[in-house]
Amino acid sequence: MPKNHHPLTPHLTIYKWPLTAVLSITHRLTGVFLIAGVFVFFTVLVALASGEAVFLSVQHFLNQGPAQIVLAGFAFALSFHLVHGLRHLLWDLGLGFEFSKLRAYALWELLVISVLTGVALVLI
Repeated sequence: MPKNHHPLTPHLTIYKWPLTAVLSITHRLTGVFLIAGVFVFFTVLVALASGEAVFLSVQHFLNQGPAQIVLAGFAFALSFHLVHGLRHLLWDLGLGFEFSKLRAYALWELLVISVLTGVALVLI
């Protein structure tokens, strides 16, 4: 039986992704990353309840370079998920759907996320 050579549908790389689509996908990814961050948070709480020696060892581990990168990623994920979640709440109220303003709102969202992440990194 001969193989039919049907044309392939265009791949995702052909299309230019709108900024709002990228933000939507990133919102889902940051939600997954926040779940992992909750385990780190609970590890710190358990270490705190386990005594000073255990807490100091966990604190020492979290002050190392790779752990600091993970904490910075967690700060970004938390900031992103919070700000984009607020944008979704506005959408639920029927606000912010004007096509001409979607990109501007997305850029403002990224600015607020950058500021919040920067503040969190200063506090870490």
